[in-house]
Amino acid sequence: MTSCKSGNCKCNVDKTPTTTTTSLAMAEIDMTHEATPLVDPEIFVRVQQSIDEDALVRESLRATIKELERYTRTILAILARSHSTSSAQLPSVLKSTGKHFNDLRTALKQLSDVASEHPYYKYNGMWTNQLQQASYCAVLYAWLGGSISESVAQEGRLLSIEEVGQVLDVPVNVADKDIFHLTIEEYLHSLVSLINELSRLAINSVTLGIYQRPLLISRFVKDLFAAFQVLNLKNDSLRRRFDSIKYDVKKVEEVVYDLSLRGKIDPSSN
Repeated sequence: MTSCKSGNCKCNVDKTPTTTTTSLAMAEIDMTHEATPLVDPEIFVRVQQSIDEDALVRESLRATIKELERYTRTILAILARSHSTSSAQLPSVLKSTGKHFNDLRTALKQLSDVASEHPYYKYNGMWTNQLQQASYCAVLYAWLGGSISESVAQEGRLLSIEEVGQVLDVPVNVADKDIFHLTIEEYLHSLVSLINELSRLAINSVTLGIYQRPLLISRFVKDLFAAFQVLNLKNDSLRRRFDSIKYDVKKVEEVVYDLSLRGKIDPSSN
């Protein structure tokens, strides 16, 4: 409290803050600290829980997918012997894949059990390449003359998608259920891989003295290439792979042309 020294001034000037002023200031500070946050932290807690759950699902799928990949590599390694095996010895090579196809079906069953518990199109990108390879194993095995079910083994045979599903023991092209299955795109990818492999086989068959096989391959890849042209494929990886088939067809045609010039085959039979 201070007094005015002027004689005419009768007022006193109190420079000490009042209790009311102090209380209002403290209340404003408390309101600032206690204001509701604009972003609810629980939102990100739930997001992190979802991320953790998704990571666990992917980890369980990844372990089974690795097994599936291992079995497809084993089967394809055995079938690759067809490039250096005579026609007489090829049936024994094909027979040796039997056990590995059983292992492949077991791995697919395990993957199906886990995958079918979750939305299919959320995780199918994890295994689509491996399922393409599994389908490729089946179509290559059948083309080389492998026995499928009760049907008669025949070299040059093309399996339908339903027959591939029987070989692998998986549903195919399921549209009304959200379950693990072999899609049409995965099947078509396996057919492109088959054509790629047969173009190599045509060349190596000449080395082995199997001159009629390139002729069979030529007819087969031309027919399959023509069948692909009927499809209205969208501009994706399948379309790009399909566009490359013409180079494989040309490669096989050159092999057949060379054989006909050398008199190894009858050109009229092509």
